[in-house]
Amino acid sequence: MNDSSDSLLDFLERSPTPWHATANMAERLETAGFRRLEEMRSWQLSPGDRIYVTRNDSSLIACRLPESPLTALRLVGAHTDSPGLRLKPNPEQTSAGWLQLGVEVYGGALLAPWFDRDLALAGRVHMRKPSGEIASVLLDTRRPVAIIPSLAIHLDREVNNGRAINPQTQMAPVFMQYGQEGDFERLLKGWIEEQHAIKDATPLSFELALYDTQPPARVGVAGELIASARLDNLLSCFIGLEALLASDRSQGALLVANDHEEVGSASAGGAQGPFLSDVLRRINAQVGESGEEGFVRLIQSSRLISCDNAHALHPNFTDKHDAQHGPAINGGPVIKVNANQRYATTSATAAMFSELCREADVPVQRFVTRADMACGSTIGPITAAELGVPTLDVGIPQWGMHSIRETAGSQDAEQLIRVLTLFFNRARLD
Repeated sequence: MNDSSDSLLDFLERSPTPWHATANMAERLETAGFRRLEEMRSWQLSPGDRIYVTRNDSSLIACRLPESPLTALRLVGAHTDSPGLRLKPNPEQTSAGWLQLGVEVYGGALLAPWFDRDLALAGRVHMRKPSGEIASVLLDTRRPVAIIPSLAIHLDREVNNGRAINPQTQMAPVFMQYGQEGDFERLLKGWIEEQHAIKDATPLSFELALYDTQPPARVGVAGELIASARLDNLLSCFIGLEALLASDRSQGALLVANDHEEVGSASAGGAQGPFLSDVLRRINAQVGESGEEGFVRLIQSSRLISCDNAHALHPNFTDKHDAQHGPAINGGPVIKVNANQRYATTSATAAMFSELCREADVPVQRFVTRADMACGSTIGPITAAELGVPTLDVGIPQWGMHSIRETAGSQDAEQLIRVLTLFFNRARLD
């Protein structure tokens, strides 16, 4: 194991929500000398600049401009969100002498693994300070404050024969004994004071999620595996950022980490929204060939690698894969292909990535879903459709995608970092 693996585990543990992940990425960028830009202000850009910008505090774009005129960009895309349980606006509910929290399911979460876990709360809170100022803060209880207890097998003898889970009636986390109306707001105010030294704040709204407090870990006799929450897709955010920071500044390099991929990407900060296009147009207007024709030339000269984890061959369910396309954990990055454009890979972009892997001395794998199964998707096809940029989809193989705890290989992240660093440094993209 290396320093990169230690940094990955630390990033995963400190990023329980998209807002925390974005803040941690921004902190890393600023430490490396990147300058933060605000979308509502005028930008002054020069060749060689290192910049980043966020939207909704949960999506981020970082760009390293070349010293020479900007004619092409090497783009890497990922997403900051993961499936899970989010609190409803009025979460307090009581039953059998307990205060519970009303939740809704965010994205396509596996529900069964959420039972009997030590759950903390984290996210973003907007408040009114005693001065009258409206402000937002990040919140993280860091310790378990809730649990969703299972029903004993003695009271449901058929549970192991398969039972549907109702998230409305069966998944309200137990939060506090003998809860009273207003207890949750009181606790919010106390956490804001404790974590941000702001007294007598009035919470106005929040976006809070539950998360498992079990820390990320290396698993396996030889540490072959990494087990953690939110590997899909914070693993790709970490890999893309590491590669960007390791690049040699010779070429135009950009990392985009969108929010809301797990719910369709249709938001201001999602891949279907205008965030990336807005930033690219402003960059091109100042350091590229101005005008609409210049922008189209820039996009068509660029390439996007969309990074989102792939389904590794599961030793207990080998029949769930096509016999010729079962990626192995620690077997290298995976090119994801779908004839119906659920992935954006073309033969041209796949060839480019295969060559990058060969040059980096990294093995490469391919994934195609079974012909009798539905295929998921990524930000790749959406971004390609919005911008027209030539794109491919790749990912690290993993097990348990969308579970509260997922599993990936401890070697694959470092391999993909090497390939993406080479991509960012590469002079020719054809």
